[in-house]
Amino acid sequence: MGNAFACLSSHKKAVSKKPSKRAPRPAGPLPTSLSQRRNATVSPSPSRRKNDNRLDDDALIRQQAVAAAILFRQHQRSNSMTLDRSNSVVYPIPAPSWNKHSNLPRSASTRTGSLSDSHLKPHQLLTKDLKLDELETKHFVLVHGGGFGAWCWYKTIALLEEAGFEVDTIDLMGSGIHSSDTNSITSLALYVKPLTDFLEKLEDGRKVILVGHDFGGACISYAMELFPSKVAKAIFIAAAMLTNGQSTLDVFTQQTGMNDLMRKAQIFLYANGKDQPPTAIDLDKTLLKDLLFNQCTAKDIALASVSMRPIPIAPVWEKLSLSDAKYGSVQRFYIKTQEDCALPSLLQEIIISSNPPEQVFQLKGSDHSPFFSKPQSLHRLLVEISKIPPKRV
Repeated sequence: MGNAFACLSSHKKAVSKKPSKRAPRPAGPLPTSLSQRRNATVSPSPSRRKNDNRLDDDALIRQQAVAAAILFRQHQRSNSMTLDRSNSVVYPIPAPSWNKHSNLPRSASTRTGSLSDSHLKPHQLLTKDLKLDELETKHFVLVHGGGFGAWCWYKTIALLEEAGFEVDTIDLMGSGIHSSDTNSITSLALYVKPLTDFLEKLEDGRKVILVGHDFGGACISYAMELFPSKVAKAIFIAAAMLTNGQSTLDVFTQQTGMNDLMRKAQIFLYANGKDQPPTAIDLDKTLLKDLLFNQCTAKDIALASVSMRPIPIAPVWEKLSLSDAKYGSVQRFYIKTQEDCALPSLLQEIIISSNPPEQVFQLKGSDHSPFFSKPQSLHRLLVEISKIPPKRV
């Protein structure tokens, strides 16, 4: 490019200078200092001053925009910093001396900023006025679904504990970090033993809110029959909500035609030999995202893929004996997941209509694992249900 410019400059034609029409320069030495030059110039016209003021306005706006951008970038890099939403610009910029009474607004809002509210996160705003002492109980016990473990509740645990609730999670037999072999579990009573042991040790007069997900719904139903006086409420999240004489298998196969994706994902395990009934069901890891986690992040899917264990099959086949006097005396609530591929919305509606709970809540945009895909929305519903007063006998 440099050579090209050189070629162009060599072909320039000589241009004859025309006589200037400017007035002759006055005699005397030229002003040398900056102040002398300014004094020597003619005062600008009103239109020139107006343009200069507009340029200064633009410069101030650019300064404010740059300051706001710097602040926002710092906020993105460190989540510990909270933006003050009552001010357009937090970075201090002195008022320009050329216009002390500028009409340029310093704030995008005239409301008084609340110092306490500006530091609250959405879930904290939800529980800001929550009076835990007025609740029937503030103690949640979270029970995982088939193949899951206590690990799946990590987001829910953090949100509930931050709100002041007491939270316990249970690893059912052969699940999570429990050491038992899944293939050796031959009954629902054995599978649920960690939960029933926990409730048995709970001191008299204390109550908990049982939360069951998926197959965990059958597990909390079993516990409700055994310890109705220790269960204030039962919350079923995309779960098996059984009636007397039903098994989880009965509930999950009510839908006409089996879920094709579920059928493809199932891998039957035969610990006692192929000539004997299967002992457990595993899930194809390559289909987990489509089946259980279709709205979840890659990190949560990765966590689940290395943490999930087979599901013992005997407890799934077992029919429960549930009575109105015990199981039926506990308040039940159902949380329906709208984008669920493992337990489709239609099947959840059948479960609800077959055994109507006190209230049904919707989780829009949630897959089968709302504790991953919609933790804030799930937390909001759990808190809302905890505030529902007990039934009057």
